[in-house]
Amino acid sequence: MRKHFLHIIKNLVTAIVVTLFFSCNNDFNEVQKVGVLQNQPIGEAENIDLKYTEIKEDTVRLLANLLSPKMLDYSNRNFAFNEFPDGVVLYVYDDKKNKTTITSDYAIVYSETDIIDLRGNVQIASHQRDTLFTEQLYYNQKLEWLFTNEPWLYGSLHGVGFDSDKDFKKFQMLEMGGDYQFDN
Repeated sequence: MRKHFLHIIKNLVTAIVVTLFFSCNNDFNEVQKVGVLQNQPIGEAENIDLKYTEIKEDTVRLLANLLSPKMLDYSNRNFAFNEFPDGVVLYVYDDKKNKTTITSDYAIVYSETDIIDLRGNVQIASHQRDTLFTEQLYYNQKLEWLFTNEPWLYGSLHGVGFDSDKDFKKFQMLEMGGDYQFDN
C-alpha cells in the first residue's frame, strides 16, 4: 500500500512538473517589450497652452504662458522629466507686464533639479527688443540663472559660454568672440 501511495505521489509530482515546464513560455521578444514599456512616457499632451499665475490681494497676475505642440511626461522614471520634442514658446511677464519671449526647437524640464534644457534655435527676446541667440541654453528655475557653453550672440556682443541672472544684470562671459553662424 505504501509503495502504491508513493507511486501515485511520484506520478502526480511528475505531471505537475511537466505541466509547469510546458506552460512556461520564455519568449525573449515579450521580455524585451516589458523593458520598452518602461521607457515609454507615462503621459502625452498635445497643443499645450499652460498659464502660470500669481494671486496677490484679490488680483491675479499672469507670470508666464507656455505653448507647445506636444509634451511627453516621463515622471515614471527615477529621474523624472517632461520632454517637448516639437519645441516651446514661453512668454514671461515681469511686474510691469513687460513680455519676454523664449523659443526653442526642443526642450526638457527636469522635475527634481528644476533645470530647463532648451535646444535648437534658442532665442530670448526681451520687451526692449534685445535678443539672445544660441543653440543650447540651461535655466535653473530655483536660482533664476541662465548658462550655456555654446556660442551665443546678444546685440553686438558674441562669445562662447556665459553665466547670467535672468535679467542679464550679473552677466559673465566665458570666452569673448568666437564663431557664430545663423541658419536663416
